[in-house]
Amino acid sequence: MSSAKPHASIFDVKEVPVIYVIDSPEHPLPVADASEGLRSRVTSVPVANWGDALTPWPAPALRPGERDFGGRADATLASLAELLDRTPGPHAICGYSLGGLFALYAFVREPRLSACACLSGSVWYEGWVEWLRTNAPDCVGRYAFFSVGKKEKRAGLPFRHVEEDLASCADILREHGCRVDVALGPGNHMQHLAERLATGLSVLDSVNWGQSPIYRRM
Repeated sequence: MSSAKPHASIFDVKEVPVIYVIDSPEHPLPVADASEGLRSRVTSVPVANWGDALTPWPAPALRPGERDFGGRADATLASLAELLDRTPGPHAICGYSLGGLFALYAFVREPRLSACACLSGSVWYEGWVEWLRTNAPDCVGRYAFFSVGKKEKRAGLPFRHVEEDLASCADILREHGCRVDVALGPGNHMQHLAERLATGLSVLDSVNWGQSPIYRRM
């Protein structure tokens, strides 16, 4: 784990919101730049082997010759829970792609996460929407932000239905009392990553968790 703001420790100040960003050690996200000027403590949480560590259950690979998804998100969530045990809250989580899927999974499973940003999240994952519909908890007083690029649905199956799946996720959370915002931005899945991350962190930072959010469109 590495802090995006090296001169401030998340253990130094109580009552300051902490946003955990699911990151990749192989291809780090621009967390420091995206969190510049925010009041929240933004902390990068590097996770290796996203296809195994961030997926909620095993699923077949998308293409022949690729590794199947390992479905080991519960182990990653257990490590995150240990971090929450040691860190004063309130807490939020943010992730991109499979990191976004995990962020949403963690938000559903871990009640100490008050807010979530699922950025271009892999909500197309096999069985995900059905699982969320069955397992979504009471989310009164909690907040979720979703964003997706307008061109992401052009990538073919299973990505073709990503906007519909995202809308279903948003509706399910709303039905359980969660305050939800959805942003449709430019580009495909690999474009505008830095902008989407900055927007997601800014939205989480601006939300007074438990009250009405300040919504900023991409």
